[in-house]
Amino acid sequence: MQIGIDQASLNQWYVLDTEAVIPVGRSQNRLLGTDLTVVRQADGAIEVFAEGRAEPLPLRHRFGFLWATLGQPEREIFPLPEADEPDRRYVPCGVVTVKASGLRIVENFLDMAHFPFVHTDVLGAEPHTEVQSYDVEIRREEDEVWATNCTFFQPQAALSAQDGITTQYMYRVMTPFTTILYKTCPNATNRWDVIGLFVQPLDPGRCRAHPIMYLIDDVSTTTELIHFQQMIFLQDRIILENQRPVLLPLEPRKEIPTRADASSIAYRRWLKEKGVTYGATTVAA
Repeated sequence: MQIGIDQASLNQWYVLDTEAVIPVGRSQNRLLGTDLTVVRQADGAIEVFAEGRAEPLPLRHRFGFLWATLGQPEREIFPLPEADEPDRRYVPCGVVTVKASGLRIVENFLDMAHFPFVHTDVLGAEPHTEVQSYDVEIRREEDEVWATNCTFFQPQAALSAQDGITTQYMYRVMTPFTTILYKTCPNATNRWDVIGLFVQPLDPGRCRAHPIMYLIDDVSTTTELIHFQQMIFLQDRIILENQRPVLLPLEPRKEIPTRADASSIAYRRWLKEKGVTYGATTVAA
């Protein structure tokens, strides 16, 4: 075990990059405080080496990303059936470096209460500020956190949306640093748009966030879709980089939750059960 990394965080798969942008030759990356060297051959074959290790790291190729681990994950990368549906738009949205805990980034992704104040006139607007009650559970068989029956009024729920709608949401946290949002699809009422956020912790208080979308949208250009999602996330980055403490507090009563924070409460409880401490301010019990 590497110093300062709990087993639950070490034994996970993490995104390193969108595979299509990894250059031929040698390039540098970082994961969990460890410097990495990525080697891509002319034929596309990739190996990743961690500082101080002779053998290359285990790798996976999924959702258009290169995934790696410094540990020994007990499970393969989570399933995402929508990624394999042929009529969906696959939209990798680049990468954003954030000076914040990866756990903070995931928790912010789960928070609907900030929509009217951070994403004003897009994902929310006054006076529609109330977060209605929703359901949260830790699904033991899958070992995931789910929030369902979430609703929120949004002036522009998606780039292709023409008017404000009450948007339906489901949130899913698959690992401590990966999460997915299923939301009302303006173009197909019987299906969900899917937005993922895969966080690559560089250090406890510094990360790279990799957003991705699988959409039913045959109107918007890929550039427009990427710009829309990056606008949303860059608004979040301002808030994330100004949160104090930088690391996510897991101590009881360190931050006072409200009814709207049910998903955050479940997420923190789940982290503590797993013993996750990387990016947190306390030794989880």
